[in-house]
Amino acid sequence: MEKVTRLSAEKAVVIFTASNECPMSHTVTTLFAGLGVCAAVHELDKDPRGRDMERDLARRLGRASPIPAVFIGGKLVGSTDKIMSLHLGGKLVPMLKAAGAIWL
Repeated sequence: MEKVTRLSAEKAVVIFTASNECPMSHTVTTLFAGLGVCAAVHELDKDPRGRDMERDLARRLGRASPIPAVFIGGKLVGSTDKIMSLHLGGKLVPMLKAAGAIWL
């Protein structure tokens, strides 16, 4: 979907979430904030085209529940499990540096 592609390129880190107190969305956004990343966060349940974007993200990720969906450097990285795996493996920070999301 064109809108997801356009929005995913607006910042170094873009997170598609749900605003209804989704614990996984909160975990991911808190992790990035703690790393000093100023991510663009799009709450799909507040967007008139949110359902369409959610279906597109589900198709791209190959899973029924795509929220949260994280893009780094314009590329879809994954959801909570993938982000946490990268972080615990020491690969997330270098990826963020390469995308220009953090500098230190």
